[in-house]
Amino acid sequence: MAAPGGSTCDAAERSVVARVPPLLTDLYQFTMTYGYWRAGRHREHSAFELFFRENPFGGSFSLFAGLHDCLLFLRNFCFTDQDVDFLRSVLPPATDPAFFQFLRSLDCSDVTLRSVPEGTVVFAREPLMEVAGPLAVVQLLETSLLCLVNYASLVCSNAARFRLASGPRRKLLEMGLRRAQGPDGGLTASRYSYIGGFDLTSNVQAGLLFGVPVAGTMAHSYVTSFTSMDEVSPQTLVDLNGDREPVDFISLTKGWLGRVCELLGAEPGKIHEGELAAFLSYAIAYPHNFLPVIDSYSVTCGLLNFCAVAMALCELGYRPVGVRLDSGDLCKQSVDVRRVLRLCSKRFSTSAFDSLIIVGTNNISEETMVEFNNKENEIDVVGVGTHLVTCTKQPSLGCVYKLVEVRGKPRMKISEDPQKSTVPGRKSVYRLIDADGHPFLDLLCLAPEPAPEAGRHLRCHPLAADGTPLSVTPAQVICLRQQMFTKGKVTQPLRSAAETKANVQCSLQSLHPRHKRLQEPDSYTVALSEQLYNLVTELRRGSTKKNNFILGN
Repeated sequence: MAAPGGSTCDAAERSVVARVPPLLTDLYQFTMTYGYWRAGRHREHSAFELFFRENPFGGSFSLFAGLHDCLLFLRNFCFTDQDVDFLRSVLPPATDPAFFQFLRSLDCSDVTLRSVPEGTVVFAREPLMEVAGPLAVVQLLETSLLCLVNYASLVCSNAARFRLASGPRRKLLEMGLRRAQGPDGGLTASRYSYIGGFDLTSNVQAGLLFGVPVAGTMAHSYVTSFTSMDEVSPQTLVDLNGDREPVDFISLTKGWLGRVCELLGAEPGKIHEGELAAFLSYAIAYPHNFLPVIDSYSVTCGLLNFCAVAMALCELGYRPVGVRLDSGDLCKQSVDVRRVLRLCSKRFSTSAFDSLIIVGTNNISEETMVEFNNKENEIDVVGVGTHLVTCTKQPSLGCVYKLVEVRGKPRMKISEDPQKSTVPGRKSVYRLIDADGHPFLDLLCLAPEPAPEAGRHLRCHPLAADGTPLSVTPAQVICLRQQMFTKGKVTQPLRSAAETKANVQCSLQSLHPRHKRLQEPDSYTVALSEQLYNLVTELRRGSTKKNNFILGN
């Protein structure tokens, strides 16, 4: 994969460095690191894994996102003098001064990151990312990496669900910046909504940083700011080819307004003059991009004004774009609007009216998208804000970062809550594919184990089941985990947002429809190899014996 274009890539990296400095973490990361350092354990080679425990939104899958920024964060990780001075002021006064010199020397030159590729479909409790290196450093990375992955994966998954609900035909516009959780939440939402399946964003900064296509026209405030034709300035427009003198665009539009009203049996005298003035002003400013919101007063009135201005533009050789509906029954209104546009096209022989688009925006949710598929409508583009970027159905993915190995020895958190127990040891992750090309099981193996083979029978133990082992024979095996960062360098080409978006679509298309259902999907199986299952069992038994020994002495 090619890296993003120079200026965009550089701007994105500068943005990560500015937004995610090494102090963007929890204080207890430093207190633990100090404890390791005092005990002489800070250089012990250790490994952590990042994963989530439950699939989001009641679905069967998630999408792994945020890796790009994680890699840039690791590449630039270091503490400045200013950082260290601040840490001196917040850590306990008894902290050894030499510890701050140690922090000043830290970087990620001894850190290795292995993960599934960004944009891959993933599932609960399978490790998305393994971070290995000196214990002090990989401990300090925890909160920042979680921050970069949690929301990015959540909003990317939410966007994918909107795309699945919408189907492939409609264009989807993300327009949630004003409702997002702060500027960074807005930028992250714009980027990963695009990667998850949206086509456009209203967020101009996301266009600059990530190359996401940007779109937008006018708000109701523009329409309501006009009250009369006297406010339209200039009042003339040259034709597309510039073959004649500027035309009095107001007079031309009034002529068309009469003809449109006659066609539709409407009274020109009941047209809202301020709305017409707003449309005229905008069309003169942007004759190639005329797409007004038409329900500031009433859709009927707004549509008449739109048709008059759009016909005048067509007479001068321009092609209007369409209309936006922002209230009421969008399905019914879109059908009514399309009917009028077709009438105008037929009566006035204006083929441009056959390709006008209808944009729907009005607190759109996943359920709204499903409704669009079940009701007659003529909506071509849907703009989604609040329910997309705030992930109202589920505000957090819940990714965690857990220790799995120290000094080559597996480590396991054992909890009374089975969901909170961890799977020990450094691992490989394999995706098993059936004869129809669909993934059917993800297998976690200990890193030294040989990889499963296509056509060869294997026995495994599902993570989320009653413990009954499975016997499976894959038609194809894919190794999901790749080395992404080592010795201070990113080892795989950084993907652009567009390239990651393509990976998302490829990964989703391979998934069986029963796992992609938005409601009551079939669960996808994540399982342990026989060796890994035996290790988990052994560590559980050993933990019980050690606890009994301590209590008995």
